[in-house]
Amino acid sequence: MFRKKRYLLVCQNQRESGHPKGCCADCGSLALRERLKVLVEERGLKGRARVLGSTCLDACENGAVVCVMPDNVWYGGVRAEDAEEIVRSHLERGEAVERLLIPEAPKGLSLM
Repeated sequence: MFRKKRYLLVCQNQRESGHPKGCCADCGSLALRERLKVLVEERGLKGRARVLGSTCLDACENGAVVCVMPDNVWYGGVRAEDAEEIVRSHLERGEAVERLLIPEAPKGLSLM
């Protein structure tokens, strides 16, 4: 089966204004996804990494959220300005961006 080396899932979920969970779209995730896509293209990573928009990733309190698979690395509070650091550090060097990591597995995803 064909697989890219990395998939970046960028939550773009939208909720009504004032929703207690918030939403990643209100945290700039649309611009973030576009910036990541541009950087992946510019750095020649297009065949090895893919940036995808996603619906809710169940980590709303950490928006905007990016999940890098198959690494199972979760970034929270990510802004478009952080995209270059994620591409440079995580995609090019294989090192997670520590300052953006969500400290524990997001709620709702644990099977235990």
